[in-house]
Amino acid sequence: MKRKYITRAAYIFAGLYLCLSCSKDFIEVQPKATALEANYYTNEAEVFAGLVSVYDPLGKEAGSTYSNKIGALNSASDDCYAGGGSSTDMSMWQAWNNFTLTPANGPQVDLWARNFTGISRANTMLSKLPDAPVSEANRSRYTAECKFLRAYYYFDLVRLFRNVPLFVKPIEAAEIYSVTQAAPEDVYKQIELDLTDAIPALPSIIQTSDNGRVSAGAATALLGKVILFQNDESRMAHVAELFKDVNGPTPGQLNAKYNYNLLSNFGDIFSPENKFNTESIFEIVHTSSAKLGWGDWGKDFEGNVAVQMVGPRGYSGPIYVAGWGFNPITESLAAVIKNDPRYKYTVANIDSIDAVNFAATGKHLYEKGYQNTGYFIQKFAPLQKYKSTAGGNSELNYPNDYIEIRLADTYLMEAEALVRAGDASGRAQDLLDAVRARVGLASVAATLDNIYNERRLELATEGHRFFDLVRTKKAATALAFKGFVEGKHEILPIPLAELTNTKLVQNEAYK
Repeated sequence: MKRKYITRAAYIFAGLYLCLSCSKDFIEVQPKATALEANYYTNEAEVFAGLVSVYDPLGKEAGSTYSNKIGALNSASDDCYAGGGSSTDMSMWQAWNNFTLTPANGPQVDLWARNFTGISRANTMLSKLPDAPVSEANRSRYTAECKFLRAYYYFDLVRLFRNVPLFVKPIEAAEIYSVTQAAPEDVYKQIELDLTDAIPALPSIIQTSDNGRVSAGAATALLGKVILFQNDESRMAHVAELFKDVNGPTPGQLNAKYNYNLLSNFGDIFSPENKFNTESIFEIVHTSSAKLGWGDWGKDFEGNVAVQMVGPRGYSGPIYVAGWGFNPITESLAAVIKNDPRYKYTVANIDSIDAVNFAATGKHLYEKGYQNTGYFIQKFAPLQKYKSTAGGNSELNYPNDYIEIRLADTYLMEAEALVRAGDASGRAQDLLDAVRARVGLASVAATLDNIYNERRLELATEGHRFFDLVRTKKAATALAFKGFVEGKHEILPIPLAELTNTKLVQNEAYK
């Protein structure tokens, strides 16, 4: 069995995007896809297909189990519990939810595989593009997109695991035995280099026909976020300048360079009917058109399965589809957002709907699952009107996109950077005020505490909270009720299978 694990790791790192044609149980060191990859990229269509494959892991929903990134991150935060049907339902989310992580149990296997698959595909494409039969304009843009995506995947990895191997070119399968981890600062340098290289070659505005591809604005925003998260106070002024480019000269007004603007209605941000809106900077695409069913398990699902997961279990009332009860919202988030105008777009108070129905009929509308609070995620709720009828299993084919970076997020990151740079002047205040004014809230002082609080209210359940708590050194206090241990749970353990017969070393606190 050890042989199987090591070749699975090699398979991930080898960078063979045609691996979808191979069996998941194929355990030879030289995967069958190698020969296919060597004969590919013979025309423009094949090269473009290779580029698409680099994007593909972004929306990964199915790995060893449901591998949705947001659901796992929500489980680790004080926004949500893991929930589900029982304490063993989605055990990898439960382990992060209550911080009982071990090298053998947690979400690390799928998160590691998702990101290294993307990196290996990016490296393969970057090795092929110099000689690929494409126009020079496409070569330049494809190269920039691959560098952006490699940077994105590595940013996830270095935040999640801290100590990871650094690959900037395809490697032979046998080399995996001698790979070692890079210093985190070297990984961050490579991320910054990739993004800096990518920005000039990316379009400022994405045409409708290219929706889902990255822009110069997305790369600039990600670069600002990468530097911000390293917590180097001497670089905060530079961070603020990067975000100012994204946010525009006047907060609350259209930035014509990228066509970014805050939406007037907060709830419209998350509607499948309003994809790629002016607030969206980097959006991960999902669609119901693939019509996948349970027999397709193991494919990279195109639909958003997390939508089904976060719905109330066994629900039989109006508006919502019966879900599986994951990520119930914590009482603490419900309390702090209760009187905020964003509440109704963030929290589905199913208990209140159920109480009305029970008083009228004597029957409950839903099953109270594990860690139930009565509060569920509204931003990605399984709504009846978006239930797929196109074919396949509807629960696997929700069309809801995920906006990984949006304008209110970058407004607040710029405001934070300005304050940390010692400039809590007019612009930091204007940025914070613009986010609050959009939902009808009065101004509050642009202090770090107020900005961090605004981030929680604005971005709740969107997968940002855990990383924000860790980088601001607030995790030990905020997550104490879940069992968080400072100096350990800021990161995940390296997946156990990746250590077998390799030179990779487990993160110290998990040894």
